Amino acid sequence: MNGNPFSFPDMSDWTPPVLTDLNALPHGDMPGDRISIHPEQVVKANTLFPPLMKCLQPPLEQNGRAVIGLFGGSGSGKSGMAALLGQYLRELGLPCYILSGDNYPRRIPCQNDAERLRIFRCGGIKGLLTAGVYNEEIRAELEALQLTELDADPSGRARHPWLALYQSAGRDALAGYLGGDAEQDFDALSTLLGRFKAGDQTLWLKRMGRTETALWYEKKDFSDIRVLIVEWTHSGSDRLQGVDVPILLGSTPAETLAYRVSRARDGGADSPFVTMVLEIEQRLLNSQAHKAALILSKNGALLTSGQYHRLIAQEEE
Repeated sequence: MNGNPFSFPDMSDWTPPVLTDLNALPHGDMPGDRISIHPEQVVKANTLFPPLMKCLQPPLEQNGRAVIGLFGGSGSGKSGMAALLGQYLRELGLPCYILSGDNYPRRIPCQNDAERLRIFRCGGIKGLLTAGVYNEEIRAELEALQLTELDADPSGRARHPWLALYQSAGRDALAGYLGGDAEQDFDALSTLLGRFKAGDQTLWLKRMGRTETALWYEKKDFSDIRVLIVEWTHSGSDRLQGVDVPILLGSTPAETLAYRVSRARDGGADSPFVTMVLEIEQRLLNSQAHKAALILSKNGALLTSGQYHRLIAQEEE
């Protein structure tokens, strides 16, 4: 076992610690990120923490270290929840580190956004060519739509019937890229998690900002760290190895969109194309729900996988 033995408390008698400054809690290591924790997130964390400790017991007793994967869409509360759970663990004598998976894409945000759009458009045009409907007239109409960033807008199908085929083919191409190895460096992060669980005392952690030169590594001391929390949209992916306790935080594409607009760090946060991206990502997250050891709904209820899927089905009706 790595580190000193830990005596697990009786969580039935657990009382949440009093946190005087929520926004001063240690949080994820994404450069420039800030967190804003609301009182309702504290209530959710208080619900989630006792069953989380039960899930942590086997890997900690077996290996001395454990990895939590918090996954969900933007706006589901991953950053705030990670900060709260991390503080609760420290209060119980389990030092932890919060790692942001957003440091592990293959491209900086603006380049990845451009690559997503390129894949969608190339896939859409190939779909038109395969169906034998592409011609010079459509080429000109499509170019005009692309210049105004309306080629992903479903409302344009009435005027341009061929647009449905273009969008469907482009969407399929985009779905093959989002959350995959071409977009995210799962191997690098999986290797890092493996080294942590193997007992490495120091680790080099990747840092990625929002410009081409904002890429570096920091050496961190993990000699006392017992729990690593990975907060990331893709922490529930089959491509990521080494997560002991996957936790899904529920959200809807509409909530994710509202969150992105509120942050407004990049242009086009509420464009038809971004809406399509969020819908695809949400379907991917929903497909990973069965892997989650714990699922917390947006309103703070613990759900089984079956209950979660029924809730999603109701929301889609």
